[in-house]
Amino acid sequence: MEKKFKHIQSAHCENGVATSLLRYHGLEFMTEPLAFGMGSGIFYLHIPYLSINNGPAITYRTMPGWIFSRTCKSLGVKVHREKFRNEQTAQAFLDQKVKEGAPVGCQVGVFNLPYFPPEYRFHFNAHNLIVYGKENGNYLISDPVMETVTSLSEEDMLKVRFAKGPLAPKGHIYFPEKVGLVTDEIIKKGIIKGIKRSSRDMLYIPGNIGGVSGIKYTAKQIRKWRDKLGPRKAGLYLGQIVRMQEEIGTGGGGFRFLFAAFLEQAHQYVKQDQLIQISEEFTKAGDLWRASAVNMGRIYKGRLNEQKDFEESADLLMQISEIEKQAFKKLLKLKLD
Repeated sequence: MEKKFKHIQSAHCENGVATSLLRYHGLEFMTEPLAFGMGSGIFYLHIPYLSINNGPAITYRTMPGWIFSRTCKSLGVKVHREKFRNEQTAQAFLDQKVKEGAPVGCQVGVFNLPYFPPEYRFHFNAHNLIVYGKENGNYLISDPVMETVTSLSEEDMLKVRFAKGPLAPKGHIYFPEKVGLVTDEIIKKGIIKGIKRSSRDMLYIPGNIGGVSGIKYTAKQIRKWRDKLGPRKAGLYLGQIVRMQEEIGTGGGGFRFLFAAFLEQAHQYVKQDQLIQISEEFTKAGDLWRASAVNMGRIYKGRLNEQKDFEESADLLMQISEIEKQAFKKLLKLKLD
């Protein structure tokens, strides 16, 4: 009997794809926080001199694809990935997988997704969704950030799979190829690896634009923008930060809440009570990220416009950086093995 695919809504696309595909293949314990944490999804990077949508280039997560790959590797799951130069070859491969009856993950561009509201259609090529079937020439789609399943025509599917620009997907398709027995001990080791890798990435990445140092770097830039760029352009820059934080994926605050939930769930496998206490610190950081987004949003909309308002936004980021710095240090000091 053919196994039925179950749509799972999630806060972030790649986490959701990882969760749904692994649960489909029998790993019922998998949750979005576990996928995010084991995949060391939490991160921060502010890239100077690179602009996205006419604003600063900031990311709150690791490179696209790494969450799924790292989580699967920790669990001993073999993953098949493929990209294509030819659109017809890519469509034929997808159609073959659909015919075989197993759901697959696809990297796509957001701008041409017809079921996305117009205000969310940015030139962003690292969105992830699941194709789980085909009916009447339309692909059946489980997009984790949507409440229900939807569909895409063959034409629209090719358009989003071969979107142009940065991080062009090139028909990227991926799926678990072999899933073996996953014990609690394997899960525990994957959790520990995820915690340690996230902590090292946030604390010790070289330079001053990544991790907790990168958050401070952004704060320092915000203090300069009003005088350097003028109130209007500086406000647009803050609007871009909010967009990257709250609208494209789950961004700053949402990712901190996810990491906090990961530490809570990790406690089931790693019996270290301090994980719960540190989880609360990331919840506090998430609250401050949301507060910073509200403040920046008011500046962007013109409700606030003084230098002191920019200073307040910068101060919030400085607080966040320090909270996260101390929390990650505590995680590295824990005896988890």
